[in-house]
Amino acid sequence: MIYLLKNLKKKLSGVVNMPKRRQLRAFDIKQIEGFEGLLGVDEAGRGALAGPVVAGAILVSKAFLEGKWAATQGGKVNDSKQLTSEERESLWLEFEKLMNQGLIHAHYGIASVGEVESLNILGATKLAMRRALEGIYSPELFTKRVEPDLFSSIEERSTFKPSVSCKILVDGLALRHFPYPHTGVVKGDARSLCIAMASIVAKVTRDRFMIALDKKYPGYGFAQHKGYGTEEHRLALLKLGRCVEHRDLFLRKLFSDHVDPAQMNFSILAED
Repeated sequence: MIYLLKNLKKKLSGVVNMPKRRQLRAFDIKQIEGFEGLLGVDEAGRGALAGPVVAGAILVSKAFLEGKWAATQGGKVNDSKQLTSEERESLWLEFEKLMNQGLIHAHYGIASVGEVESLNILGATKLAMRRALEGIYSPELFTKRVEPDLFSSIEERSTFKPSVSCKILVDGLALRHFPYPHTGVVKGDARSLCIAMASIVAKVTRDRFMIALDKKYPGYGFAQHKGYGTEEHRLALLKLGRCVEHRDLFLRKLFSDHVDPAQMNFSILAED
């Protein structure tokens, strides 16, 4: 009875909380005000011991956020880690349909293990995000699309300031020395619809890549743990040693004792 009275009081006062997943859409509708579009960016694989880091990017319009799909189906979208693989794959198919209808633009970017080693994980993550953004084709998005590549001079890279007509939301804290103007949203994949959609693109893309690696490098269990530091993965490393898809910088933190010349010290990083 007390619960019913409290609930009635909330309804009468007009402050009944929306279901969490509906809040993702409401958050984006507020964020897009004054912009032509809203672009969510997220990554997958940053804490893994093996495989690339992958970023996803999703561009949506106000019409999409206020449209039928976002209103009726958007509630199925959530932080990719909170969804089952079947739910993520189902939403991927939904995103493909939306792209074919021109309702959203989506892409992903990949930074290889070699780039993780040479740029460190943060640099590789930013590179994957840049590639995901550059893969979005929308004439209204970029007024200057040609950005310096990794072989450009330091001056070219440091002075490059692309002009964008949409608002870019990146999961987590804002990125330093990132060429695209953006807003960091802490726990964004649980707060923003377009970031959550981007997290699904990144996660599904990376999972598929790791399943393919499982066939190329059997015995490590890549198809099951997707390269993260599970007990199964650590035991496989002790037995088989590393393969070319393992990140040496991460492996040095995983083991406190040298188990063989190809393996150095490492500490487990939780899945992002």
